[in-house]
Amino acid sequence: MKVVVACGGTGGHAFPGLAVAEELKKRGHEVVVWDSGRDVESSVMRRWDGPLFSTGAKQLSIRNVFSIMSSILRCKREMKSEKPDVLLAMGSYSSLPPVLAAHKYGVPVVLHEANTVPGRAVDFLSRYAKVVAISFDVTAKYLPRARTVKTGLPVRNSIATGRRFGEIPGNAFVVFVTGGSQGAHRVNELASEALVKVYREIAGRGSGARPLSIIHQTGERDEGSVIATYMEAGIPARVHAFENEMADAFASADLVIARAGASTCFELAACGKPALLIPLPTALRNHQHFNAEAFVASGAADEGVQENLSPSQIARYVIAKYDKPERLAEMRAKMLALATPDAATRVAQLVEECARR
Repeated sequence: MKVVVACGGTGGHAFPGLAVAEELKKRGHEVVVWDSGRDVESSVMRRWDGPLFSTGAKQLSIRNVFSIMSSILRCKREMKSEKPDVLLAMGSYSSLPPVLAAHKYGVPVVLHEANTVPGRAVDFLSRYAKVVAISFDVTAKYLPRARTVKTGLPVRNSIATGRRFGEIPGNAFVVFVTGGSQGAHRVNELASEALVKVYREIAGRGSGARPLSIIHQTGERDEGSVIATYMEAGIPARVHAFENEMADAFASADLVIARAGASTCFELAACGKPALLIPLPTALRNHQHFNAEAFVASGAADEGVQENLSPSQIARYVIAKYDKPERLAEMRAKMLALATPDAATRVAQLVEECARR
């Protein structure tokens, strides 16, 4: 069976798509991955050992209308030439041209929605899909006319197999900050200033206190300024624009401060890592807040509203968790209970079922 997996736009859509692509490949299928060709995807797509096609898809806006039309024509030509048995599209604007091309040539479509609240693309494209795989139960109510199946969100197989970084002392309390593959400027500012305060508080407790270590994925924009902040304070920190060893970063962390994209949330669950989630306030339909809300309701995470947060508040939060390891242990167990380690298998099975029908 020949399968096209359309994923991209951000790492949050590309990583789950690649996880399913790998599963389908293991099951003996011929798999071609379609990305949008953005620079931000390049570091993710290097992990894919198979054919790759770039669609040129652009974000949905009036100014991109000609680029979007060009991408649709490009996808139609490729779809007609390749004649796949089925298309799996992982959501976001990068799904639009592939799904419209598949519909044109009668190729059955499986959609996947990562977030609690469907984005505009999945909302519109669901009319062309045989089935929509969803990550949260609540998502079904937003797609009343579509057939939905809860699969969870696929994560990389390797994400929960990391090891603690060798340079981090064994007794250190480790905070991992990540705004996702593209970084998050305000999270970087708030967290770095807060962790300087935490470091000074711990240092004031004397040599018997657990030392603080920091891992921080910043995105390209803020890498230099965050490094400077920690160096000036004398804090041991591993800072990279893009953290290539994410499995080890999660394995090293006692606490994570992160955005609330679905991919991040389910990676936290797979690794059993307690988190302070700071949703992106401009996220479409406020979906990151609703993602965070689902994890907070289970007791696995806490949510901070970006506009209401200050470095001092985050510092107090981190110190409270530092002082109560038993609370972190409870959150860790509740995070693990939310994991769906077989999500890639579930989605792959839906793809096979759709192709057979």
